[in-house]
Amino acid sequence: MRAETPPPAQAPSPGPAAGPPGIELLSFGCRLNALEAEAMRGLAAAAGLPRAILVNTCAVTAEAEAQARQAIRRAARDNPGTPILVTGCAAQLAPAAWEALPGVARVIGNAEKLDPAAFADLGTPRPVPDVMAARGVPAMPVAHLAGRARAFVQVQQGCDHRCSFCIIPFGRGPSRSVPAEAVVAQVRALVAQGYREVVLTGVDIASHGVDIGGAAALGALVRQVLAEVPELPRLRLSSLDPAAMDEALWQALAEEPRLMPQLHLSLQHGAGLILKRMKRRHSRAQAEAACARARRLRPDVALGADLIAGFPTETEAQHADSLSLIEACNLAFLHVFPYSARAGTPAARMPQLPMPVRRARAADLRAAGRAAARRLYGSRLGQLEQVLVEAGGRGHTQHFCPVRLRGAVPAPGQLAPVRILAADDDGLIGEVRPWP
Repeated sequence: MRAETPPPAQAPSPGPAAGPPGIELLSFGCRLNALEAEAMRGLAAAAGLPRAILVNTCAVTAEAEAQARQAIRRAARDNPGTPILVTGCAAQLAPAAWEALPGVARVIGNAEKLDPAAFADLGTPRPVPDVMAARGVPAMPVAHLAGRARAFVQVQQGCDHRCSFCIIPFGRGPSRSVPAEAVVAQVRALVAQGYREVVLTGVDIASHGVDIGGAAALGALVRQVLAEVPELPRLRLSSLDPAAMDEALWQALAEEPRLMPQLHLSLQHGAGLILKRMKRRHSRAQAEAACARARRLRPDVALGADLIAGFPTETEAQHADSLSLIEACNLAFLHVFPYSARAGTPAARMPQLPMPVRRARAADLRAAGRAAARRLYGSRLGQLEQVLVEAGGRGHTQHFCPVRLRGAVPAPGQLAPVRILAADDDGLIGEVRPWP
């Protein structure tokens, strides 16, 4: 299981958002990384650092690691004397290599990135703890991403599975769940701050509760959040492993209108043999069955998926299986990754496809995803949608369709009724209307 995935290209977050002065963030990879980076900004400021650059690295692909190294070298060149603190999965896996980069004052392990002591006394060497020995999840001292209309709450950390392509379990450690009471308290605090949508996030959120008892599974957590925070209008889930979705979660999808009608599934491939070589826990038939069940329980649900193109040994016919999976399941929102070999994983020792082939196949998958997205966008024409307003006159519907807004646009973070007037390859176009 790879960490909850970002939009297709991993990239640093745009410049420093509102926060403690002098603490700049460069966060790569998943939303969990971005959430942790905001927390670390506050910890660095509390430690008395007048100025620092925090770099949260990602190990999902070689490209993400290269981007982070380039960003560190550029930051050191442009900010001489400013301490650079490096953390994240790539840094956890090879701390000495990252510490040797110019300007790096300390590498902070994933298991200690929310420990205030990790940001103090930078002149004293501090070893990176073994994340595989981590127990529990440290309290997250920040509850949102600065400048974002929706808030994110960590419900789980780490992963117990060993997909053959994925290095993330060794960077994040074993699966550990945040207790339901702590999740509810944070959601309640966010709603009190004015947030209208909260996303539950983590590395493998469908495995929430496995380490603390089956009664604490993700479905029960969703039910508890919605029951105990009735003033929350919209609850959304990040990536889900279809093999780990529990019955209570399926029931919540069917019965809870405040649980958004959008699922993003960690499917990874459409060919049965490749799924076995990936050591995934679902088959092609089970993937299709999960998508069909979601549509049966919530007929208007929008589905998305993570897919890897050009996995070792993948044939043209097996690539076609992934294309047909997009069509069969009508997967409108895709995160597509050309396969990237990760040292130390079984897949890195398999026969590799040429990178141009991987990229071409990734382009095929993305084109099929765009066609599915156009079908979804077309189905919303004329509808009155509830849109979460974001910066720049844009927003997202309950199905997570992007919308460009016309007319008088409310402030970011508000929910607005929007009549959908048109659609194109970039999403929907709508006009804000009064509530009926």
